[in-house]
Amino acid sequence: MALSSYSLMLLLAFSVSSFFAYSGHARDFSIVGYSQEDLTSNDKLIDLFESWMSKFEKVYESVEEKLLRFEIFKDNLLHIDETNKKVKNYWLGLNEFSDLSHEEFKNKYLGLKPDLSKRRDCPEEFTYKDVENIPKSVDWRRKGAVTSVKNQGSCGSCWAFSTVAAVEGINQIVTGNLTSLSEQELIDCDTTYNNGCNGGLMDYAFAYIASSGGLHKEEDYPYIMEEGTCEMRKGESAVVTISGYKDVPQNSEESLLKALANQPLSVAIEASGRDFQFYSGGVFDGHCGTELDHGVAAVGYGSSKGLDYITVKNSWGPKWGEKGYIRMKRNTGKPAGICGIYKMASYPTKKK
Repeated sequence: MALSSYSLMLLLAFSVSSFFAYSGHARDFSIVGYSQEDLTSNDKLIDLFESWMSKFEKVYESVEEKLLRFEIFKDNLLHIDETNKKVKNYWLGLNEFSDLSHEEFKNKYLGLKPDLSKRRDCPEEFTYKDVENIPKSVDWRRKGAVTSVKNQGSCGSCWAFSTVAAVEGINQIVTGNLTSLSEQELIDCDTTYNNGCNGGLMDYAFAYIASSGGLHKEEDYPYIMEEGTCEMRKGESAVVTISGYKDVPQNSEESLLKALANQPLSVAIEASGRDFQFYSGGVFDGHCGTELDHGVAAVGYGSSKGLDYITVKNSWGPKWGEKGYIRMKRNTGKPAGICGIYKMASYPTKKK
């Protein structure tokens, strides 16, 4: 059942006051229309939580559940505030994940299975090895090769969204048609090596699309945020095909940029850091390792205020990050790049 603001205020008065005893105030909560000055009273913090619930359509089934989520919300609020006081190049903010503990978030929204020892051997050599004089910046969104940001929900299907974004890109480049394709078809049908909502690998998905005859449009095979039964509709509606896929040489920023200058790429990153959960904007250069756990799509690169970055399309909906995107710093001097972004990049090929 839903609780009134007044009931929650009575239940949480003590915990809210103790929270303000040790917490600083948030630097920027424009996501819900609150300023730093607003967060100076118990009423305002409860009001913030209620407004956040309304914005993200959160409903809890019991008083106990709402109390638990409020406690997690407060802890996340403190992390956001403390981080924003320290970092300069990016910032964090409240989003739909603000009532999830970090462990809950990782369990629900990641899903890459990057066992490199089992990675498929790419059948062809790197296409773009001889490319020279790449542009200073590229944005495949402006070139019409990127569909709108999608949302995988709590299904660990990031690998399918990463794959589809790259296939949508090369299909538009070759045919001139931007077509939103079905992640659900990969989840339901590509089961030899990939494991639906429990994770997968983009190379396997590219190989499946190439061998199975193509991928249907999203409107013909819509996403349901869970595993379903494979529906082979090849004879009923059009599909988008690819001829194969290729891997970008590992740990090579130069190679990745050469490929990215020519088409969107599937890339893998470590997204399990807490700052990733609440990333709101800027060029991300925060702490993260190279234990790959999330599939995304690189759709461009550029520079801003002296910081070079790669533009990455995520699959956590348009309310996360910069309207669903994150800019990740490049030229870090690390062979694997920030969050391991250069470790496992690949792309589909399509004959003209």
